[in-house]
Amino acid sequence: MPKIKTNRSAAKRFRKTGSGKIQRAKSGKNHFTGKKASKSIRNLRKGTLVSQADEKRIARLIPY
Repeated sequence: MPKIKTNRSAAKRFRKTGSGKIQRAKSGKNHFTGKKASKSIRNLRKGTLVSQADEKRIARLIPY
């Protein structure tokens, strides 16, 4: 079997944790932040886990 190619666009958006779960960045931080509270913008810095419904699909894109 040949090696599976990593989807490069997915590799820039997701990363695997030590336990094998997939982590993603939160959306809504690029623009229109003037109307958002500082607290909500600060909370957007933290990463979060991908939902279980999407996890299998994204795991195929980043096999390594």
